[in-house]
Amino acid sequence: EITSFIPKSSQALVDGTITMLIWLTVICLILQFVDGRRCVIPFHWWRPFRNVKTIIGNVTRIIAAAMSITLLCSFTWTLSVPGAWGYEWAKSWGDAPQLWNAEGDAANNGPIINFLRLTHPKIMDKPEGYSQETMEELAKKYSSEANQINGTRANNLTDNTVIMILSESFSDPTRVPGIALAEDPMPNIRALKETTTSGLMLSPGFGGGTANIEYQSLTGLDLALFDDSMQSMYQELVPHQKNPFAWNQIWNAEYGKSGSVAFHSYYKNMYLRDVNYKKFGFNKFYTLDSKPAITHQDRTDNSPYVNDAASYQNIIDQLNKEEHPQFLQLVTMQNHMPYDNWYFNNQFEQANVTENLNDYERGQINTYAKGVSITDQATIDFLNQLNAMDKPITVIFYGDHLPGSYQTAAADKNNTLALHQTDYFIWSNQASASAGVKLDASNTAYTSPNYFMEMAAEHMNAKVSPYLAFLTQTRTDIPALERLVIGAGGAYLDQNGNAIKRKALSKQAKNTLHDYKLIQYDMTAGKGYLNDTNFFTVK
Repeated sequence: EITSFIPKSSQALVDGTITMLIWLTVICLILQFVDGRRCVIPFHWWRPFRNVKTIIGNVTRIIAAAMSITLLCSFTWTLSVPGAWGYEWAKSWGDAPQLWNAEGDAANNGPIINFLRLTHPKIMDKPEGYSQETMEELAKKYSSEANQINGTRANNLTDNTVIMILSESFSDPTRVPGIALAEDPMPNIRALKETTTSGLMLSPGFGGGTANIEYQSLTGLDLALFDDSMQSMYQELVPHQKNPFAWNQIWNAEYGKSGSVAFHSYYKNMYLRDVNYKKFGFNKFYTLDSKPAITHQDRTDNSPYVNDAASYQNIIDQLNKEEHPQFLQLVTMQNHMPYDNWYFNNQFEQANVTENLNDYERGQINTYAKGVSITDQATIDFLNQLNAMDKPITVIFYGDHLPGSYQTAAADKNNTLALHQTDYFIWSNQASASAGVKLDASNTAYTSPNYFMEMAAEHMNAKVSPYLAFLTQTRTDIPALERLVIGAGGAYLDQNGNAIKRKALSKQAKNTLHDYKLIQYDMTAGKGYLNDTNFFTVK
């Protein structure tokens, strides 16, 4: 009766396990019979050197124990490193890591493997010259730069409510090579980008990797500087840290626990967000399964995901709860893959005039384009509501990555860069001192998510910490940097969006990049010397 519950797909695994256990039992019985209490491999604690046979037996047992421990440690140390023997050996046995979902990883690959996978990830190599003295010098250097910047700025970051919106898979379909649409799916956001700070964001993901982009935007750190084996900071790094830094802590320092709140229109255990957001210092984290759950959970037509209008309404409710400015983090879900013809009266079934697409890809793109159109309208409606509020609010809006539906375009390696660029804008409402501000497009046309808070500070003419001053210098020297492919190192863009090789960076840019490695190492894998300075404090 119990065996009737075994899925057919798992029957071979169960049969193999039973066979292995039977053989193990038989071998143990045979060895016990051969031994016959005569100690074939003798072992004696009290007189370990009484004869050669005893010495050989003792050494054999010690070697066996040492090899077992060494094997387990080596396996643990290499399990999370693609290409290493532990990773490849586990993969050969069917291990398929789910770094976006610890619960799913444990259920599908086993709780022991899941535990070991997250035990010892490699963060990054120690940069040359790392020491307490070096980090104190860097803190002084960028504190001086912060003072220079602040001499020309009149506002404070915490004078404003900042809403950071990660719009799931949002990007302009018409920028994808080969895609032709007879109707613009995002006319409102396209027009808005002409009047406010905006551009394109270099994303490390294509079809996935949301939490990595989110991590960079919340911390100012960059995936490209971590070890190539680091695949998910939310799973492999943040849970190990005692006090990880995130931008919301600036508002917490000013307004206490109610200074920052996070929302995600899905489940809290994805990428261990519930654990990580608590470590970041968010006062509340509202999801579909939080207690209490997010209030607004409306779907559109047959879509299984909460729509953007409902997600935005949860933010409106939170704005009305507090009088003081806040840092609000929102991750939407409306445009998450896969796309299964959810929407009624989808005009893009006719508006998609792209040639040479199979039926599946065309259907996916049609549904996605309709979702972008819905996001476009919902976002403008949301901003209009913010404009009606008598409190200064600045919105940082960005798409995390393109959907993986563009199979035809992705087949051409020449499209790699285009498929890793999403849309972003930074906008302030009428009650804000930065209403109507649009930073010089030549300096904002291309960026990466680690720079968003620094750009928002410039947009708001707000004073900066030494850390933000450092990011200002970095964005000047290296407008965008990311890791686009696991194991391929970093990708760098100039202010015109042209890819440049690391060797071609200027001497100044290389020096700044080294500073970045020192700072990121200290904040994640090092001794945390910067925590004892004013590096993260706005004077």
